[in-house]
Amino acid sequence: MAEAKEGFQKGRVFSISAVHFVHDCYTSFLAPALPLIIDKLGISYGMTGLLAVIQRIPSLFNPLIGIVAERPVMRHMVIFSPALTALFMSLIGIAPGYVFLAVLLFFSGISSTLWHIPTPVMVKQLSGARTGKGMSYYMVGGELARTAGPMIILGVISWWGLEGTWNMMPFGFIASLILYLNFRNANFTPASSSRQHQEGSYWKIFLRFGSAFALTGGYTFFQAGMKASLTYYLPTFLTSMGNSLHYSELALTVIQLAGAGGALFAGTFSDKIGRMRTLLIISLAAPLLTLLFLSLEGFWFFPVLLPLGFFLFAPTSVMLATVQDLGTEKKAFVNSIYMTLNFFVSVMVYPIVGAIVDRVGFLPTFRTIAF
Repeated sequence: MAEAKEGFQKGRVFSISAVHFVHDCYTSFLAPALPLIIDKLGISYGMTGLLAVIQRIPSLFNPLIGIVAERPVMRHMVIFSPALTALFMSLIGIAPGYVFLAVLLFFSGISSTLWHIPTPVMVKQLSGARTGKGMSYYMVGGELARTAGPMIILGVISWWGLEGTWNMMPFGFIASLILYLNFRNANFTPASSSRQHQEGSYWKIFLRFGSAFALTGGYTFFQAGMKASLTYYLPTFLTSMGNSLHYSELALTVIQLAGAGGALFAGTFSDKIGRMRTLLIISLAAPLLTLLFLSLEGFWFFPVLLPLGFFLFAPTSVMLATVQDLGTEKKAFVNSIYMTLNFFVSVMVYPIVGAIVDRVGFLPTFRTIAF
């Protein structure tokens, strides 16, 4: 597909973004359903925490998936992954035991990997010269799913009960059908070129872009500290300050919705002023707004949460565009390396933040992370 000639293919990019929303809604079903699952299966909190790890274990195989995605099979991986994720995640409510539930989550992690590694490459080729804009469209679907997914599954449980989660299955099949109709004849395999032949092994490509991976990994690490503080730990922090649980949930919803706006506009903005300048603005604005947020109380949280959420979630689309701009034909492989770094950073940062909170409390921890 000649991306430069065809320009920005808005319809196809939008269809991938819409299916990204559907796909990630399914992957966000677990956390809201956990209290009922714990009660049904009689499992401990330790075993519950292990479920999140099991679901993310397939991320360890991202580089292998990235190598496979360089072949024509990439199109089929993307088309079928929403249906597979819908199948596995819609069955969590009827899981008869812990092992069965763990197997469902493990396979949903595989199908999620099959979706998230190739799709940015497809968006890159469909976006022409406006890679940042394409990644913004792509990421807004995923960010909106973080807000909508929990509300959807709680509504389903309220209507049909925990065992009724299987009723959500058809929407993933419809999403796969939409992708099939749009991309069944598309070719996303890069045409053979002299540069492709000169690139050598995947290990050589990894070494060639080692400095870029170090830069993106380091940036992601410091951003992840603030993201963990103001998303994962936000409800706990606010309730510890004397706020109600509903108030805390509302604050989390506000910051995630604002984050969808950041994901939507940051990539497009980076097309105009450059990736590094955009990341620099974000890296200054996010910690300053975090410190302002920590100095406020009551209603005044919310006016600050809007720009804070915007800048907190803005880097992802810019980072994806940066990775796709690297001078290699092996776009899926370099994206898989970036996704693997994200996995290890998130696994590492969340317990570190929690451990520091245990020692010194929320406010000192969050302020230190912001600085």
